[in-house]
Amino acid sequence: MSSILELRHLRTFLALRQSDSLSQAANQLCLTQSALSHQLKLLEEYYGVSLLERRLSPMRLTPAGECLADLAAQTLGEVAEAERKLAVLAQGHAGPLRIAIECNTCFEWLIPVMDAFRADWPQVDLDIVSGFHTDPAALVLSGRADLALTGEVENEPQLVYTPMFRYEMLGVMGNQHPLTAKKHLAAEDFAQHTLITYPIDDAYLDIMKLLKPAGVVPSKRTSELTIVILQLVASGHGIAVLPEWSVQSHRASGYIQTRRIADGLMSNLYAVNTQALSTQPYMLAFLELLKQSCFQRLTGIQNIV
Repeated sequence: MSSILELRHLRTFLALRQSDSLSQAANQLCLTQSALSHQLKLLEEYYGVSLLERRLSPMRLTPAGECLADLAAQTLGEVAEAERKLAVLAQGHAGPLRIAIECNTCFEWLIPVMDAFRADWPQVDLDIVSGFHTDPAALVLSGRADLALTGEVENEPQLVYTPMFRYEMLGVMGNQHPLTAKKHLAAEDFAQHTLITYPIDDAYLDIMKLLKPAGVVPSKRTSELTIVILQLVASGHGIAVLPEWSVQSHRASGYIQTRRIADGLMSNLYAVNTQALSTQPYMLAFLELLKQSCFQRLTGIQNIV
């Protein structure tokens, strides 16, 4: 059902409720008394009901007029709140920040960063896109995420990639595994052992950069959870390849052992968002805090050259 009610009409009824006379209400609205009377007459004719007790002194709204005044108080308050939020959004100090990641090990250092950022930017709606994502950049491109952490850079003009850090991938094995006898792992060392990985395509596995050219195709077992992968490795069910910073504490406690792969299997991590969001103050602040925190918390990482 269509309505002739406009915001100016609602402001009129708030002014009438707060005034003792038409002339006083007209002055408050910066209208002439005749213009205000004409506006009221049109509304009364439309609704078929009297809205104002004009003969009383001071004047008073009728029950129908009070109904519109109540609506005005609620609606204009909501409009003012929405306009305030829009102003904050326009200044880049608020907005959604949904984060997608392709690596569960990132949670260990991402959550503390989110907590610290939330304290300084309470108007930013932080969230993590649930699920295991092999191509988080696609979520950004489709509008289902605002920021993604990924190891791959795609040639997509709508996306902006910010280098986070470079890190080393290590071979991870149980304390009794035969490969602990080696100082470094070569491609052929993976041929006879089960490779425990995340459930992603081989194209996204860093170790395949070494194994594929060598023609090594190991048997695989998968899990979405890093802690489960480490449990399987510690129990002797296979070997894994994980970032150094994700296994440091487990290695220090004697839970597992690690070995370098070849001369060092290196990988990069990037943050990716859209051109539109890349210059927003809250996005710039989050990326700055993220990188700063990583270099403070994580060992063995370096700047991407």
